[in-house]
Amino acid sequence: MIKNTMLKTVLLVAMASWIPASMATPITITALAHNSTAEYVNAPYMPYANPNAPTGGTLSLDTRGTFNAANKWMTTGVAMIGTDYLYDTLMTGSLNEAFTMYPQLASKVTYDPDDTSWIVYHLNPAARFWDGSPVTSRDVKATYKAILNKGPMYIRSYLSDIKDIQVIDDQQVKFVFASTENKEILLTVGQFPIFAKSSIDADFEKISLTPLMGSGPYKLGRVDAGRSVSYVRDPNYWGRDLMVNRGRYNFDMIKFVYYQSDEIAFEGFKSGQYRFRPENKASNWATGYNFPAVKAGLINKETITSQNPVPMQALVMNMRRPIFQDIRVRQALTAAYDFEWMNKTLFHGQYERLQSFFHGSELAATGTPSSQEMQVLTPLLSKLEPIQRKAVLAEWQLPTSDGNGFNREGLLKARQLLLDAGFYYNDMKLYQPNGSLAQIEILMTGETMGRVLLPYIRNLKRLGFDATLRQVDGPQYYERMRRFDYDMVVDVFAQSLSPGAEQAAFWGSAAADEPGNHNTIGIKNAAIDEMVAALGGAENREEIVLYTQVLDRLLRAGHYLVPLYGKSGTNVAYWDQYRHTKKLPTNAVGIDYWWVDKEAEARVNQYLKQ
Repeated sequence: MIKNTMLKTVLLVAMASWIPASMATPITITALAHNSTAEYVNAPYMPYANPNAPTGGTLSLDTRGTFNAANKWMTTGVAMIGTDYLYDTLMTGSLNEAFTMYPQLASKVTYDPDDTSWIVYHLNPAARFWDGSPVTSRDVKATYKAILNKGPMYIRSYLSDIKDIQVIDDQQVKFVFASTENKEILLTVGQFPIFAKSSIDADFEKISLTPLMGSGPYKLGRVDAGRSVSYVRDPNYWGRDLMVNRGRYNFDMIKFVYYQSDEIAFEGFKSGQYRFRPENKASNWATGYNFPAVKAGLINKETITSQNPVPMQALVMNMRRPIFQDIRVRQALTAAYDFEWMNKTLFHGQYERLQSFFHGSELAATGTPSSQEMQVLTPLLSKLEPIQRKAVLAEWQLPTSDGNGFNREGLLKARQLLLDAGFYYNDMKLYQPNGSLAQIEILMTGETMGRVLLPYIRNLKRLGFDATLRQVDGPQYYERMRRFDYDMVVDVFAQSLSPGAEQAAFWGSAAADEPGNHNTIGIKNAAIDEMVAALGGAENREEIVLYTQVLDRLLRAGHYLVPLYGKSGTNVAYWDQYRHTKKLPTNAVGIDYWWVDKEAEARVNQYLKQ
C-alpha cells in the first residue's frame, strides 16, 4: 500500500451537532499530512503532471502468473492485476511527499488535533459510480465493513484500530478509532477503494471476473482468461477535473499481458505485444537491448531514480520451523550467501547489497547508534538475546567474499556457527542437535529466481544441508504462502518514506499467527513489537526517522533473513511512443501521468507491421 502526505491551509468550522461539546474546536481541511505539511494544497495540479497532456492510445505492460477473479480484497481466488484503476479512494497520495493525502471522493475532512480518536470524511456531492448513482457514506461504511470482516488478514490487521464507522448523512461518514495512539490511521482510512453497497451485498465474496461497482477512471474492458486483461477509460468519469487528476489517466486503454516466464515476456516486448517494461533482469539491461527495434531508435531505456527505500528482497527463514530458532543457524545461512560473486557473474555489477531494511533512504540506520537511538534502545536491550543485543549496538556490515565463487571464508564461518549451535556431522551429512537430518526446502514459483537460488543451494549442500529447491504453480504457491508452509522463501518488503502501523503486519507477534498476514518470517520479539507501536504513535517527522532507524537495527540484528540484492531507482524500457514530464515524481515512476505521442505511436505501429 503506497503512502503519501497533506496539510497546509486550515478552515475553522463551527461545531456540528454530532461533535461532543467536550472536544476542542475541530478543524476542516482539504488535505491531510502525517507529521508534515502538504505542499500542494493550493496547486492547480501536481508538479509532475502535464495538464495539457493529450489523451488517447494504449499503455500496455506485462505481468506473471494467472487470475480467476476481479476482486483482490477477498481471501479466495487469484485477482487480476490492475483493478485499482476501477476505483477511487476517499483521498489520494502525493508521489513527491512522504505521507500526504489530497481530495478524491472526499473533498475535505474534519478532525480534532487534540483528540485523534475520530475523523469525518466529507464526500464530494459530485462523486458518481459508473451507473450514475451517487457515492454516499453508506457505500463507504459497507466497503470498510466488508474489508474488516471478510478481507485479507494483513488488511484487517492494518485497519484494526477502527472501532466504528458512523453514517452522519449522505456526504459525511465518521470513523471512530479504538485509541488516539495511531496518528496515521486518520490518513490510512482514506487510502482504500470504495465500492457500491449494492454490489458488496450481492457479490463481495464471489469468485468472478465481473468487478464490484466502482467510481474510478477506468472500466473493465476485454478479459482474455489467463492471458490478458484490459481497462478502458470512462469518458463520463466524474473526477477528471480534480486537482490530483489533471494530466492523469491519459491513456484510452491500459492492457496487461500475462506470461509464465520472464524470458517469454522479454520476447513479447521485443515483438511489440506490450510496449512498456520495467526491466528487472540485470543481464537484459546490460546486453539484451540490441535487437532491431533498438537499432532503429524505437526503444527508449531510462533509469528513474527514487527517494523511497529500496525494497528489501530476501530469503526469509520461517521462524515457525525449529531449525531456524537458534540465531547462530540464521547467521550461518547468511554467511553462506555469496553476493559479490553473484553480482559480478549474474548481474553485471549492477546491484547493491542491501545493508538495511530501508536501504537508500534517510530511514536507514548507519554506523553505531546515536545518543538519541541509545535512549530508545537501552530499555529494550534486556529483551534481546545476547547475539542480537551485541549486533544491535555495533556498526552493521553483512559478510563479504572475494567474489571468486568459492566463498571459502563465509562457508568456514558458517560451519563453525553451526557447530557452536550443536549441529554435527556424520557420514558427510549435517544433523541438527536433536538428531534429525538438517533439511531445508526453498519454495518458489515461476523460473525467474532459479538462477539466483541454485548457487546458494550448492553452498548449503557444501555445508552438509540436505537443501532442495521446490518449484510449484501459482495457486499452490499462494496457498502455501498464506499458510506459512515453507522453510525458506523469497519475499520482498517494500517500504514507504513514512513507516507506521503497517509494520505490525510485517514484523508483529500477532501477525505471526494469522494466516494470510505479511509476517512471513514469523517474528515474535517484544522489543520489535514495542518499536512498531512507537512508530504508530510518532508525533513528528523526527520521531518517525528515529524509531525507524531503531527498528532497522533490531530487525538486522535478529538475522531473520538473507538479504539478496537491490538498487536505487527503476530501469524501464519502452517503445518510443510514451512521454512524460521533464520532472518525474521523486518517489515513483508515476506512469499514470504519462501519455502517448500519437505521431510517434504511428511510426511504431508502421514499424511493427513490417
